[in-house]
Amino acid sequence: MAETPDTVSDLADLKTITGNAGATAPADGETPAPVIRTGPAAVLREQELDAQGRAYATGRRKDAVARVWIKPGKGTITINGRDQEVYFARPTLRLVINQPFEIAEREGQYDVICTVKGGGLSGQAGAVKHGISQALSKFEPTLRPAVKAAGFLTRDPRVVERKKYGRAKARRSFQFSKR
Repeated sequence: MAETPDTVSDLADLKTITGNAGATAPADGETPAPVIRTGPAAVLREQELDAQGRAYATGRRKDAVARVWIKPGKGTITINGRDQEVYFARPTLRLVINQPFEIAEREGQYDVICTVKGGGLSGQAGAVKHGISQALSKFEPTLRPAVKAAGFLTRDPRVVERKKYGRAKARRSFQFSKR
């Protein structure tokens, strides 16, 4: 077989390099053969576990920071040493926490232990959700595309705007008095 040139100076050289030397354009009325392009292979991630067989991640939302550990278990979620029903009394907050497991179809398969500080309950629930999503993708790297497509791996950047000088709140000015 002939050697392929190192530089491309003509389209004919390009055909020999790519291996399509015998390829011809389809005649009128014929459909062209489908070109199968394979992009870069999906990045194979490795499972990241600690000495106890747990996956660790940090989740953040508003001013809240959650440190989350997950391990295979019965599905118990412990937040700051308390059960999730006690810590997050509102059902909507518990729903937020369980979203990553529902997307990954892993309800009741992992025990979650987390400590959360700062912010209010809504921000803390969002931080725990972010941490669970990160830890889940570290424990089972094959779940990462599904969790990422749902948008759970991205930190929500929205925070409360700061109060400005000469204003009642961040944007609200003091009440105007004509007299």
